Amino acid sequence: MPERFKEDTSHDLWSIFKIMGEFVDGYDKLLQVGPCISIFGSARMKPKSRYYEMAVKTAEMISKNGFGVITGGGPGIMEAANLGANRAGGKSVGLGIELPFEQGVNEYVHADYEINFKYFFVRKVMFVKYAQGFVVFPGGFGTLDEVFECLTLIQTRKIDFIPVVLVGTEYWGGLFEWLKKHLQDQGLIGPKDLDLVRLTDDYEEAVNIILEYYKTHEPEPNFSF
Repeated sequence: MPERFKEDTSHDLWSIFKIMGEFVDGYDKLLQVGPCISIFGSARMKPKSRYYEMAVKTAEMISKNGFGVITGGGPGIMEAANLGANRAGGKSVGLGIELPFEQGVNEYVHADYEINFKYFFVRKVMFVKYAQGFVVFPGGFGTLDEVFECLTLIQTRKIDFIPVVLVGTEYWGGLFEWLKKHLQDQGLIGPKDLDLVRLTDDYEEAVNIILEYYKTHEPEPNFSF
């Protein structure tokens, strides 16, 4: 075996302890928060833009109904959601990620609920484990990654069904036409798999979909195995 490969293997083995540490820290802090709704969306969305303002109002409404708000802790939609949670006196959680072009979490994340990660895959587990629902605004690759991660976990029953609501039919509509034509109609997903998600342009409807679900279901952590 080449010497460099041996060195890399040793480094990889030690990285397991860093990964474990991130899981322990995340589980410990989020367990104290209780039931939350994860809000995803673009980091590039500017204040006062339509979706930014909708994300603020969404998080306010969620917080007033007793749920915490989880975001990626960055700017854009994440900042808006943390701002809304803060305004409503709710629990404002930020799951930051170490990136060369982003520095720290936004100012509206509560100090007790700030968690920073090196590994994207650990961070994604935290988005899901304590989330009782997902509200997703328009975004880029990261947002799409998070949406399909959630849908895959529900589809494969790795987690129980929880509401997934996409806000912005103009943005999401084309994607869902493609999914129906190329996945559903060709049998690549089940006939009811697209029913796992709801689309709306109304933030109040988005929140009410989640609240209505929990009138008959008890919030509990995911990945309970």
